[in-house]
Amino acid sequence: MKKSSLWIRTVIIIAVTLFGIYLVIGPRPLTSVSGKDFTWEGIKGNLANNINLGLDLKGGSHLLMRVKTDDYLKTLTEGNKEAALNAAKDAKDANGAPLYAKDNRGETTFPGSAVFVAENGRYEITLTVNDAAQLQPVIDAIKNKINFEGNGWTQSVNNNTVTWSLPVQAQNALKGQAVDQALQIIESRINYVGVKEPTLQKVGAANSGQILLQMPGVDDPERIKKLIGAESRLSLMKVSSAPNPSPAQTYPTLEAAQQAAAGAPNKKVFPFNEREDTNTPQQTAPVTKYVVVETPAIIEGDQLRDASAVSRTGTDRDYQISFSFKPAGAQIFGDWTGKNINNYMAVVLNDEVKSIAYIKSQIFDSGEISGNFVKTTAEDLALTLRSGALPAAIEYQEERTVGPSLGADSIRAGVQASAGGLIFVILFMLIYYRGSGVNAVIALLLNMLLTIAAVVVLGSTMTLPGIAGLILGIGMAVDSNVLIFERIREELRLGLDVRKAVNLGFDRAFITIIDTHITTILSSAILWMFGSGAIKGFAVTLILGLLINLFSAVFVSRTIFMWLLNRKTKMEKLSI
Repeated sequence: MKKSSLWIRTVIIIAVTLFGIYLVIGPRPLTSVSGKDFTWEGIKGNLANNINLGLDLKGGSHLLMRVKTDDYLKTLTEGNKEAALNAAKDAKDANGAPLYAKDNRGETTFPGSAVFVAENGRYEITLTVNDAAQLQPVIDAIKNKINFEGNGWTQSVNNNTVTWSLPVQAQNALKGQAVDQALQIIESRINYVGVKEPTLQKVGAANSGQILLQMPGVDDPERIKKLIGAESRLSLMKVSSAPNPSPAQTYPTLEAAQQAAAGAPNKKVFPFNEREDTNTPQQTAPVTKYVVVETPAIIEGDQLRDASAVSRTGTDRDYQISFSFKPAGAQIFGDWTGKNINNYMAVVLNDEVKSIAYIKSQIFDSGEISGNFVKTTAEDLALTLRSGALPAAIEYQEERTVGPSLGADSIRAGVQASAGGLIFVILFMLIYYRGSGVNAVIALLLNMLLTIAAVVVLGSTMTLPGIAGLILGIGMAVDSNVLIFERIREELRLGLDVRKAVNLGFDRAFITIIDTHITTILSSAILWMFGSGAIKGFAVTLILGLLINLFSAVFVSRTIFMWLLNRKTKMEKLSI
């Protein structure tokens, strides 16, 4: 081989090696390099920063949770029943005249009944009208506002009754959507906390609704659990009250409020913790009253564009939540406020009235929740509002906390196992293959270095199974060298000179090396696609080690032999 080609190969190896060393123990960014980085403490610090350790090595929290998808379908069914009941009030006869007149309170009542069933896998909505002749106009009015069929519901009509049912296939699809939505919301909330390299994924059977969360470095998961499961159901609702300047109508007891709302299916009662003296929010205990609001809500929290915690007095104990709407939500809110000047509106958060205000003028874009929040609570609530409401409640099925000392023990055991295996392999190669064993050792050490560097580049998390994959990669790397060296020995036994024996040894062993590596990589890829977090860590390091081994055991090792064979004096014997 020409000397220039050999130098090109050498430069490539040196450049890759130096880059790998920097990736593993170098500071980030490169411009921040200092003398401290070359000390033992600096190297250890950079190594800890560059390699993301998993839960089993760093310690942290393991949470297995389940989305209550049955509750989600129940809430969906109930909501669709309320929406259908309200849509039915728009029914018109053949001449376009309203079928149902308003009562003495100015409210349209539905002449019939509406029920829903949500139990034992059955999800049904049934509307019954008093006059069968009015059923089709009612169905038409509902179809104008609710696309039952498009969302998987099936419709059946019997005399004066219409029933919408949710088949099993549609149930499973909606449950899957609920889990996917919960996964996205949990991810956004976890990212806010700043947990480094969390593992978040669906696990279990397709319909189990299970989600696994592993958080390395988090040894107190209580705040995380509260943040994950925090509700953020925000609604702006009209208060059933005389308009301003009359005070907003509140009731001292739940019974009194329920009595005021009796007979009106479009009204609900919510508690309202009002302070007697709003000028001294931290010194006055709240007084619980009750408010009657009208449904459906003016606008729901899914129309929020942003939410943030804002201090009212500059202290950490008097915060409020400011929010703004998406364009479509702003238009809806603007239309309503323009038609309801002086009427009262309630900000309802998680079935509790947080504040009541009357509409002074038309408002389009923004609003606020004044609940005398402390800073942390306000910031967490603003986060949950921004990320959206969970489609259903979360229940925790398993919780484990791994202490940092146990993680340190795992690291120590993994390092000792890796070092022990490496030392044993090095001794074997040096004793059995003599001088050529040095070649194999260099390739082996480079393989380990570049595998760890690849883990750093990909941002993968190093776990205990990942260390096992690294050790297995060492074995595969040694196997490649053994195949090459044994082929070279065979060629030497046939009487070939050293140069030709080395070239034929590499060429003929290469196909076998490719075959073994491809089959192992395919198996590891299947583990990566279908395995859990720990299995993925094993598969990733093994795949990376095998791919890099094609460079270290073949390209690097052959280059070293080339330097030996290109000396001026012809090599008569090879130490192998």
